[in-house]
Amino acid sequence: MEGKIDPKALFTFSYGLYVVSTAWEGKLNGQVADAVMQLTSDPIYITACLNKSNYTAELLEKSRKFSVSVFAQEVPLPFIGNFGFRSGREHDKFASCKYRLEENGVPVVLEHTVAAALADLVEVVDVQTHKLFIGKVTGAEILAGGTPLTYADYHRLKNGKSPANAPSSIFNDIK
Repeated sequence: MEGKIDPKALFTFSYGLYVVSTAWEGKLNGQVADAVMQLTSDPIYITACLNKSNYTAELLEKSRKFSVSVFAQEVPLPFIGNFGFRSGREHDKFASCKYRLEENGVPVVLEHTVAAALADLVEVVDVQTHKLFIGKVTGAEILAGGTPLTYADYHRLKNGKSPANAPSSIFNDIK
């Protein structure tokens, strides 16, 4: 196996589909991410992997706080596209969706989401084209319940694609 990488093997990894959001100097922004996970349970730490060139990554490094909203399985593809295929530099992603500003100023998406968590950034790890944003969870709640959308379901049920700068974009050509 050494030296050979079959991307189909990586496609079997379990992922969810999330909106990672932040705010800086009055500007709200969020993006779709599939590389989000809980790292520890006491205290609770989570991480989100974002492309270095994404506007959300830029704002998150400045604000040092973020939220993660978990997509529901029935989320419409255009709703995902609003957060996944448009840049917040030119488009207000929160103009056309319901959200709530938390006490720390970070938005949580309320539409088509089952749960959300808030975190304070504690460390950023450089991983070539991306950065791991590691945060200590300061709050979490069930919003509507239901079934979370997995990355596999996004492809299987919605025929979704990944943007070119997503960690999982290599899977676009495999289907």
